[in-house]
Amino acid sequence: MRHFINLKDIATKDLKKIIADAKRRKNLRKKLSALDIDKGAPLKGKILIQMFEKASSRTRISFYLAIKQLGGGTLTLRSNELHLGQGGESIADTAKVLSTYGDGFMLRTDSDKKIEDFKKFLSIPIINGLSPSSHPTQILSDIFTVEEIKKKPISKLNICWIGDSNNVLNSLIAASVKFSFKLSIGCPKKFEPGQEVRNWVKKNKKKIYIYNDPKKAIKGADVIFSDKVISLNDKVNKKKKIKTFKSFRIDKKLTNLANKNFIFLHCLPRGNEVSEDVFLGKHSHVWLQAMNRVHVQKSILLYCFGKLR
Repeated sequence: MRHFINLKDIATKDLKKIIADAKRRKNLRKKLSALDIDKGAPLKGKILIQMFEKASSRTRISFYLAIKQLGGGTLTLRSNELHLGQGGESIADTAKVLSTYGDGFMLRTDSDKKIEDFKKFLSIPIINGLSPSSHPTQILSDIFTVEEIKKKPISKLNICWIGDSNNVLNSLIAASVKFSFKLSIGCPKKFEPGQEVRNWVKKNKKKIYIYNDPKKAIKGADVIFSDKVISLNDKVNKKKKIKTFKSFRIDKKLTNLANKNFIFLHCLPRGNEVSEDVFLGKHSHVWLQAMNRVHVQKSILLYCFGKLR
């Protein structure tokens, strides 16, 4: 049984194996519709239980399609519908019940501790669908998308992040260590990555490049990543934060400093951190990026169920 909680804890060879499997599976689905089952139905009879404590569009839909295409099914829960959400049942008891009914558990949560607590008591794999410190399924899928478009390993590309230091960036930083690519981060001084993340990079004898000037961060970039500056549950002074990030807005003038054939990716939903002409322009691949999550999540599920080829 394998969990998928944080990219930092998963061997590089396994991450690469997941991406390679996703590439094969996507190629085999060229003539199939969304609900057609993959040949061999490798997860026939399996059920994935999903629980959402935070709003979700892409993660919810992509995991539904992923398990469906592998021959299994999904059951989606909201924590406020359970005894757990009302404080009437412990995580230990809930985990044991989920392990009885399901074969895997995907949790999108506002608590990193909750994922670790579930892990202790589950006898089925747990997948992190997003937590305050990490969004591993998103970033692994993004690497898949980058390599698909660029037709080369991400290790040979200059990757840039412009925006807030959040869970998505944390996973991108972890990926930069695992896949050995250069990562330049452009953000205001006050919003730089946390010391714990930076210490982990240093411990692994790698380096990330942090700039408080977006022009320096984006120079020569092959891939530009961004995310919404104000997240759903952001408890900071929002007006003040938006003002702080004003000079970090990704527009055509800024992207002119990137490599000529750069690509732009955004995990969505979007805000004012990117201009309309960049987001909908020829360099943007955000819709392919969203769609590819289905393919990568299928291979993540196979990895967790011990059925990855």
